[in-house]
Parts: sequence; structure tokens; C-alpha cells
Amino acid sequence: MRPIFALFLSFLASAFSGAAGAQVSDNLVRIGVLGDLSGVYADFGGPGDVVAARMAVEDFGGKVLGKPIDVIAADHQSKTDIGAAIARQWFDADKVDMAIGFDNSSIALAVEQVAFQKNRIAIAGAVATTLFTGKSCTPNEAAWLHDNYALANTLARSVVGRGGDTWFFITVDYTFGHSLETEAKSAVLASGGKVLGAVRHPLNTADFSSFLLQAQASGAKVVALANAGGDMTNATKQANDFGLSRTGNQSLVSLLVFITDVHSLGLAVTQGLQFATAFYWDRDDESRAWSKRFFAVHQRMPTSAQAAVYSATRHYLRAIEAAGTDEAKAVMAKMREMPINDFFAKNGKLREDGRMVHDMYLVEVKTPAESSGPWDYYKIKATIPGDQAFRPAGEDGCPLIKR
Repeated sequence: MRPIFALFLSFLASAFSGAAGAQVSDNLVRIGVLGDLSGVYADFGGPGDVVAARMAVEDFGGKVLGKPIDVIAADHQSKTDIGAAIARQWFDADKVDMAIGFDNSSIALAVEQVAFQKNRIAIAGAVATTLFTGKSCTPNEAAWLHDNYALANTLARSVVGRGGDTWFFITVDYTFGHSLETEAKSAVLASGGKVLGAVRHPLNTADFSSFLLQAQASGAKVVALANAGGDMTNATKQANDFGLSRTGNQSLVSLLVFITDVHSLGLAVTQGLQFATAFYWDRDDESRAWSKRFFAVHQRMPTSAQAAVYSATRHYLRAIEAAGTDEAKAVMAKMREMPINDFFAKNGKLREDGRMVHDMYLVEVKTPAESSGPWDYYKIKATIPGDQAFRPAGEDGCPLIKR
């Protein structure tokens, strides 16, 4: 009887250990979507990010390790101090385990550090500064969508290769814009082009006339917009009024474009525009199926940022399940260990510096005649493998890689 009794005790110990290992703090997994819910970046992230996160939770079954999953949201108003204060409140008092979205590089950098201090997780959607996974990297963050290197390098080299070898930048004056301009300048110079000047504008400015006049006076063949969202669409509309277009002696290029920008401006204005993107809703059957579900809720096709929020949220929940806990470091280890295979990315991999490496796409906006109707906007011209699209690990100065 003793061997059987010993076996029974061993079984109980194993079962107890497994139960004890499955730990969810506060008996709840809470996800906080922090973004621009009402301002200049609301179209490409904002409320759509909230929809995407909630879809991911619903598709996961609403529970993980037997505990409920909750999604809350807040508007940081594009102010770094407000974004950081919300993150502290969430992590200290509101039982938030993971914050996601951000839509603003300066706010993302602040939240990243708060999450590290509180041992929580910060996942960037539409955040492009390379500092996030570079010099400011922490073990508790991930960047799911793109960065300025991936956005600027492919496009700038392509444009210079087509003869657009002198550039002038109109840049939004904060971390994201500075970083995007720097990456594009490097690519232009490496391709044999020249940069004739740059001017910086405030976030959410209404009048681009003085900036466009300086661009015209420079004589540069290419006027590059290093901004996004409402700033990009306003600058493009006013550039057309000034006679700048996608063709001619002085052409306009945009370094960051979302499908909502194209929808807002219309194909007559954006036709022929080329840019790099991580996602297009009509890429394949899987992306179409998910995007049509998103459209049924949000009444707009998803941007690359909103698709990334769904993908990251789903992967985060899978990592909790695999780790048997929602403790941040254990979850991050599983997130890095498991590949990402979904409608957003195939064979994606989360590196030690927090960069999720995935394919990027060079796309061109269709002409009105080529489009079958609303949201049928892109032609995929080339697929750039992830290991070519993103800068190699360690080259952005992440101390985690150096160690």
C-alpha cells in the first residue's frame, strides 16, 4: 500500500503545484487602451483601438486561466503629463496589467518607464520612434506595428532611385517627427540624394502655408511630410492648393500614411502615392475576414494600428495562458518565446529589445478607375521581409541587447 499512497501524495503535490502556479493578480486581467480618443490621431488609433482590443478579448472567450478579462480606455489628449498620470493611476489603483496603444511617441516613452517601475507591461501600437525599443528599451515593453526606420528607409530609397534626389522636410515638432525625419534623411543620403532643408510645425496645426512656402522656395524635388493623422491630411490638402502634387517638378511624399488618411483625402488627391505599411485589410482571405468583422462594429475598415492592437492583445492573452500567471516578466518571456501567426503577421517574432519583427509592404494608392469602391485603395507593390524592414537588434542602442 505504501507505494500507492506515495504515488497518491505525489499526484496531490503535483496538482497543488499546478493550481498554485496559475496565478492571476486580483483575480482579474485588466487591459488599458490609452490613446488619442478625440484629437488629431483619433482616426487611425483612438476609438478603433478600443474596438480592436475588445474584439481580441471576446475572441479569446472573455477569460484567461479561469479569470475574467476587462478592457478600459482613456484619452491622453496628446499630453505627456496626462498620459503618464493615467498610467500611474491605472497601475497603482485600477488593477491594470497591460497598457496598449498610445498613438504618440512622447507619451509612449513616458508610459514605458512607468510600466517598468510598476512591473506592468506597455505595448505600443502606432508609435514610430526608434527610441522606444532603442535607448529607452525595458524588459516590460513591446512595439507591435512599425518604427521610423521601417517606414522611411524603404520609401526614401525608392523615391531617390526614381530621380527624387533632393528633399525638403515638413516635420511635426516632437519626438515622432524628429525621429522620422532623421531616419529618412539617413536613407536619402545613403542613396546618393541631398537634403536641402527642413521646417517644423506644432502638433495639430491648422495653417501650413508658411511651411509650404519655405518648401517651395527650397527648390527641392521632393517635399516630404514627416507627420501623421490630421496633420498629414491638412498639409496634403493645403499642398494641393499651393500646386504641390505627387508629380511634377516638385512632388509631395508622405512618410506615414494610414488608410483613414486616404479615405479622408480621396483617391483623386492620393492616387499614385507610395508608402510602407505593416497591414492592408484586403491583403488575403484571413485579413479580409477579420476586417469585415471589425467594420461591422466600427463602420470603417481597420488601420494598421488597429489591427496591431488586436494582434498584440491576443498574443498577450495567449502568453498569460502559457505562463500560468499574469506576472509581467513571466508573460513577457512567453511573448518572446511564442511566434506570432495571425491575420496581422506571419511568423512574427518579438525580440529581446521589444521590437516585433514582421513583414512590411510597399503599397501604391489606386486611381479612381482602379478602385471598386470605398476602402479598395491599395495595390501591394512589394513585400519587405521583417529582417530587412527593421534595423538589426542592438543597433538602436537598447541596453538589454548590449548586456
